[in-house]
Amino acid sequence: MKKWNFTVKENPKELSKKMKSEFGSVKGLVFSMDQLKNNSITFKIRKRILYPWYLFFQNSLVVNVNLSRIQTENEAKIEISFNQHWLWTLVIATNIIVGLFFWITVFSGTNKNPWIYVIGGVILGIGIILWFRIRKKYNSDVQEYKTLISGIINNS
Repeated sequence: MKKWNFTVKENPKELSKKMKSEFGSVKGLVFSMDQLKNNSITFKIRKRILYPWYLFFQNSLVVNVNLSRIQTENEAKIEISFNQHWLWTLVIATNIIVGLFFWITVFSGTNKNPWIYVIGGVILGIGIILWFRIRKKYNSDVQEYKTLISGIINNS
């Protein structure tokens, strides 16, 4: 999870309306906003995953944004956190755990079949390769969202 914090000289309510109008018009994005009691506004942005194979083609990042008012009237503190979608975490963890399980059965002597060793190695290798690929994709998606959000905020 990466965090990005900064302040803007704009009213949080107007800023949230601007972001809602920008992100609400984009098809394929899920944008949900909540106004909290303590003068802060939170919302999430993520690409909609309708089918399992979309997980591999669309960026699977969940962006949590918190807009809060600072002491002065026209300043907003923006806290943004970028999280990996839970499906990717599940896929990677499952591959690594299943691959390690196969290797443990071979090394413990419960199963003497050499194919179990090969299958476990392949599954573990797929999990590790996915982990590295997803970290690279995660970093590029974070940069894409940072550029998009800063472009919306600077267009005041």
